[in-house]
Formats: sequence, structure tokens, C-alpha cells
Amino acid sequence: MAATGPNPLAIFQAFNAYQQTEVLRAAIELDVFTKIGAGNHTVPEIAKAIGASERGTRILCDALSVMTLVKKSGSSYTLSEDSAMFLDRKSRACMADASRFLMNPEMQKGFRSFAEAVRKGTSALPGEGSTEPNFAAWVDFARGMMPLMVPAAQAIARVLDAGSGKPMKVLDIASSHGIFGITIAQQNKNAQIVAVDWPAVLEVSKENAAKFGVGERYSTIAGSAFEVELGSGYDVVLITNFLHHFDEPTCTKLLKRFFAALKPGGTVVTLEFVPDEARVSPPHAVWFATVMLANTPHGDAYTIGELKRMHEAAGFTDVRLHTLDQSPNSIVTARKP
Repeated sequence: MAATGPNPLAIFQAFNAYQQTEVLRAAIELDVFTKIGAGNHTVPEIAKAIGASERGTRILCDALSVMTLVKKSGSSYTLSEDSAMFLDRKSRACMADASRFLMNPEMQKGFRSFAEAVRKGTSALPGEGSTEPNFAAWVDFARGMMPLMVPAAQAIARVLDAGSGKPMKVLDIASSHGIFGITIAQQNKNAQIVAVDWPAVLEVSKENAAKFGVGERYSTIAGSAFEVELGSGYDVVLITNFLHHFDEPTCTKLLKRFFAALKPGGTVVTLEFVPDEARVSPPHAVWFATVMLANTPHGDAYTIGELKRMHEAAGFTDVRLHTLDQSPNSIVTARKP
């Protein structure tokens, strides 16, 4: 019979969650997933391929099987469907390098002082936390997070009907890896992309634009989105994973800048973690607010009601929410009358 009454299992799992993080970090560092994908299936084979002890390899691979990242049958290990797609470096969708950002010690510091952040209502990190100018971890983000953002980038291109081929001048705010603007440019040969970000991050954006064959239609503006001259006459402004770093008045101020850069009838596209109005689902969007509390002075995960209020205060109309099946984010679109 199933046990009833209080159960400490969820608490125990939360106490030990860091162990899974470090096991996965080790597996990525040792390139276990790529070596298994290449045909090394037994402990001796995997150990030789990764240059590790057989005891350590066995314990690591058994732990990965508990995490459902590898499948174990007898003494043989194979990749799960998820790890074959997202952790084998031979896969074009491999997101192993995202660990450099998501597991970056600088990004973990805020959570080590989370109680203090709760007391203060703002990050306990010095200065502006992850919103500091030229924050070094954003280069790791740009180099590692692109595969995770591909589904959202493709969804944004669909919402904008990028494949129509109509001329399109796009301003990509906090472009990072650049995949959002790059995807539009790939689908629309008449699209011109202007990317804004810190200088070191823009080097990654430009590399990716050249890699995906759109470098000739990809230009950049280096500096702060709050301060640089953005230009005007844009058909689209992309604001992807950016507004959540700031409080509502600051977001509204930014949206007014982007409103001015758009031509009449232009569209602003925001990509965000959007919890429901009760802030109970979806779980990843609700949880994201803790990331903002830990790492920024005033950031948050905003509901569609809050985002609608900000956009309308900046002058936008027709604010719409588009939920996504293959992304933790949601898309919000609005028009400049």
C-alpha cells in the first residue's frame, strides 16, 4: 500500500540538488555523452575514451542513468533521446556549453546569499549584480545558450511572418548570440539586422551571423541599450530575455526608447518568462523570479498583465501573448499605432 501522511522526500531532494548539478558538470567536462554517442557503451570502453578510472566511470554513468540522461541495460550504457539531442557534441542542437553560463560561479553567488536578498528585497551581490556593464558571464551566455533559444527564435520568425520576404529592418536589443535576428535574416533575404549589446558579446553575434550566412546584412551598435543612439525607421524591435532584469518604471522607460525607434505600424517583440496572474504556473516562469532576486537589484518575472501595462504606458497597442510548446519562454507582441 502507498504510504500516507507527511513525506520528507521533496525536502531531501532539494537539500541534495547541487549533487546532480555537479554530476552533470563532470559528465560534460569529461565529454561522456559524446563518447557514448560515438559507440563506447561499456564501462571499460567509456573509461578509456574519457581518460578516467573504471570505478569512477561506473559510478558516474550509474548516476546519469538515475537522472535519466543515459539508459542502462545490463552492463551497457546508451544515450537517452534528450541527451543524444542536447548533450552529444555531434548534435547541432547540443547545449552542453550552456553549462558555462548556467553553472557559472558568478551566477551562483547570488543564491548563496539568497536569505539576505529576501530580507533586503534586492540582490546581495555588489553593485548591479548581473546587470553590471560588460558583466563577463554574458559572453559565456552568448557562446553557450544559442541551441536552447532556437525554438523560440523560429517561433518569433513565424509570428513576424519573416518568410514573406517583405523588406524588414530589425533592431535586436541585447542580441547576445544573435540567433533571433539571424533566424529572421535566414528566412527573409530582404531583412537587415542591427544588433545592440556590449562589445565583447557582439563579437559572438557577428561570428554567428557570418557562420549562418547573413553577415553582410548584419550590423552592430556597441554599448548600453539605455544610452546608445539606436536610429529610427525600424519595422521590428526584438527585446529577448532583457526586460526581466529591471523594475517596471525602467522597463517602461526602455520601451519608450524602442517605441521611438519604430516606424508607425512597427512591431515590438518581447521574449520573457511569463507566469500566470496568480504566480503559480508555469513552474519555470514562477521560479525565474528567484533568479532575478538573487542576481539583480530590481528584476522580476512579469505577468502578461504587468507587461501589457508597461507596453501601453510606452504607447504600444494590441498587446498579445503567444505561448510556446518547446521553450520555457513566451512571446509578447505589440504595435506602434
